[in-house]
Amino acid sequence: MKSKNYIVMMVAIIVALGGLLMGFDASVISGVVKFIEPEFGLSKLELGWSVASLTLTATVAMMFAGPLSDKVGRRTVLRYAAILYAISALASAFAPTFLTLVIARMIGGFGVGASLILAPMYIAEMAPPAIRGRMVSFNQLNIVIGISLAFFTNYLILKFAQSDAPWVHTLMLDEHQWRWMLGLEAIPAILYYFGLFFVPNSPRWLILKGRFDDAKRVMTRFSSAEEAEREINSIKESIENQVDKEEGKVKDLLRPGLRLVLLIGIVVAVLQQITGINSVFFYAPMIFEQSGIGTDASFIQAILVGLTNLVFTVIALLTIDKLGRKPLLAFGVAGIALCMFLLAYGFSSATYSLTAETIAVLPETVDQSSLEPLIGTIYNSDIEFQGAMVTALGPDIFSQFKTDLVTAAISMNPMLILFAILGFVASFAISIGPVMWVLFSELFPNKIRGIAISFVGLINSAVSFIVQWVFPWELDTLGNVLTFTIYGVFAALGLIFIIRVIPETKGKSLEEIEAQLVKED
Repeated sequence: MKSKNYIVMMVAIIVALGGLLMGFDASVISGVVKFIEPEFGLSKLELGWSVASLTLTATVAMMFAGPLSDKVGRRTVLRYAAILYAISALASAFAPTFLTLVIARMIGGFGVGASLILAPMYIAEMAPPAIRGRMVSFNQLNIVIGISLAFFTNYLILKFAQSDAPWVHTLMLDEHQWRWMLGLEAIPAILYYFGLFFVPNSPRWLILKGRFDDAKRVMTRFSSAEEAEREINSIKESIENQVDKEEGKVKDLLRPGLRLVLLIGIVVAVLQQITGINSVFFYAPMIFEQSGIGTDASFIQAILVGLTNLVFTVIALLTIDKLGRKPLLAFGVAGIALCMFLLAYGFSSATYSLTAETIAVLPETVDQSSLEPLIGTIYNSDIEFQGAMVTALGPDIFSQFKTDLVTAAISMNPMLILFAILGFVASFAISIGPVMWVLFSELFPNKIRGIAISFVGLINSAVSFIVQWVFPWELDTLGNVLTFTIYGVFAALGLIFIIRVIPETKGKSLEEIEAQLVKED
């Protein structure tokens, strides 16, 4: 049986590479935004669109991936997703204009949405019940590994580009750093496509198609013949029951008796994104550069963000059934609020002032004579400093050399910013990040569970899109302090809701939860 479990694990690892690609594709843009803004002359909202456009098409793909996989199979759609990842990576790397870059990113979004839905679905349908939970967790783990990998490869490309090695110039790595960051994803995407040829079709899908002999051959690779027969009969019975049972409809969500569970689902879906997690994941180097540490250090600290997310996600997976959902949510969201307020405080204490010495070390292309009248002037906020720099140098020059100018002028404690960001990521990863999906699977009654999760998942994606899109504009218009204060206020309001409204579901059957929360109409 151990050898069969090993086969299950290998298949799960291959399929879960879809999660790694999803995490990588979503987060690799964090290292790219610094370069494409001046190259394409982007406004802040255009810069946000380059990041958020992927989420938009991923949301669309999530709506259609399930029904499409019912027709052609989970494995087949995952292969399509791998092809989309590869096309997106290569098209992004060679994009001649901002429009083509956005289109390429949106193509990748379809792959993200499909793999996000179907990779865990395939693993759950393939794995024996005794090890299903661990196997499905591979996908979530691979998502956070993919995020960490994106931060790490971005930093490596940045460092290699500064080398004088002949191969760096041959590959034009020094001239096209952001293109290599995006194009690198084609390698795991191609490996994923060919790896999927080594995994079988989902046995449940085979049974849905009436291919019982094929399903049995697949299942006996992972379990004994007797267990496979029992599982096939159980699946048949489940399918027959579903056919005979009236399916839930969208209008069922509006029943008065479901108001409480729907309210909880919507609030949790919004809260997970409105506190700014994807602002950190997708703009981490940009945030760290605001503290004046420079480009190289900001990319190194982004790697720490990925590692922190990975470690605390693992902790959450190990403790959620021991500590419970509500304690993790309350503890984590409280940490999110505190860290966002700490982040706002750290930036509020910053001052900006240029000296003759700091101006002298700026790049030669910066007109130093235009900055000399500003020597000794102290600015108490990033908005004041940016306004003065734009007036002196013009918006294009300031955008191109913003990191150098901030590094030269800022006076603050950058370690406080790093501590607050890492604390925020740890708080998210141990609480509302993974716990949200567990709650969704438990709160809604059986009849409407599928459609309800799709509904709140759509809201979650929509809020994520908006947060990613407007974040550069917020930093530029509202400033660091107000932006992070707003996130902290949302988290504080969410904490009050968690304490007062959300029940503990640990150790309760789905029927007990339904009896507690769903009222008779």
